[in-house]
Amino acid sequence: MRHPLDLRVTAVPDTTRPPVTRQIPIDHRSAVQLAVASARRVAEAAGLPGALPEKAAVVAGELATNLHKHATGGVLYLQPLPLGRGVEIVAADGGPGIRSVDAALTDGFTTRGTLGAGLGAVRRIAGELAIRTDGSGTLVCARLVVPGESGESGESGESVGKIGTVCLPADGQSSTGEAAACGDAAAVVETPAGRTALLVDALGHGPVADEAAERAMAAFRQAPDAPPAELITTLHRALGRTRGAAVALLRLAGDHMEFCATGNVRLVLTGPDRARSGPQGPPGIVGYNLPRPVVHRLPVTAATTWLLHTDGIDASWSRGSAPFLFRLPPSLLAPALAHRHRHLRDDAAVIALAP
Repeated sequence: MRHPLDLRVTAVPDTTRPPVTRQIPIDHRSAVQLAVASARRVAEAAGLPGALPEKAAVVAGELATNLHKHATGGVLYLQPLPLGRGVEIVAADGGPGIRSVDAALTDGFTTRGTLGAGLGAVRRIAGELAIRTDGSGTLVCARLVVPGESGESGESGESVGKIGTVCLPADGQSSTGEAAACGDAAAVVETPAGRTALLVDALGHGPVADEAAERAMAAFRQAPDAPPAELITTLHRALGRTRGAAVALLRLAGDHMEFCATGNVRLVLTGPDRARSGPQGPPGIVGYNLPRPVVHRLPVTAATTWLLHTDGIDASWSRGSAPFLFRLPPSLLAPALAHRHRHLRDDAAVIALAP
């Protein structure tokens, strides 16, 4: 029933539960409408005001239509922004790629006699847009941000985002519903000590692992600016009556990164032409048998993207991938790894950060 004064209340986003990325395979025509409705719900749940939920729905519809008509293996990924108020919609596919991105962004462009307004409309609506394509496929990230809350801008005047995240449940734990259970979790926050990222991989998957991930995230958000070793210890206490988790913390503190981890969470540093492994955390389970936390201090370079991922991502990606993947901005790198190198039977989470 409508309020007698016709007041519209904006939903307050739930910041206590780790956000789970919704994935919509665009494998049939009706999936386009599912993408539209899901994007609207994600935007409303994130507390986006005014017409932004409808704009998110339009963007999702345009990108999903492009996937249905022009691509193979297309999937739409929907989630709140990793930092700040907004949503992002990522389209990923397996080819054949876009011959000319500039032409595709021009209203009226078409390759199949259709209206051809898709990517042009997305560019006008989205506050930030990043597109990368080659013969192996195309990645598009469109972000809608609440007015007055600017996003991260890349070089050359292109808004690409210096932060990328993705968090997907194992197959069988639907991420298109309202309450997908996922034992992996990712968060990025700004603190006085520096931009800080947390990645959690609770043992197993399903509701019990989901509970452990949620407890870890709640403990992290209470004091995210604490020193990394102290934060790991705090999480250890919070997870004492759960099945436990592998945990990694990454903090951009001026001219260096601080890294502290326990268990099987991987740090990879990517540059224009290659990727290399960073230090690894010692074996252990946060919440069960925590070894002495070790904090690594690593120098920051502008050409490096810092990547954390759980074992739901195949670790071999960094050894066999083409430079196309290494050169992606964080907003595209995180979903690209999940799209191309994910173990479907396990939860998977990725955080990508650029200085």
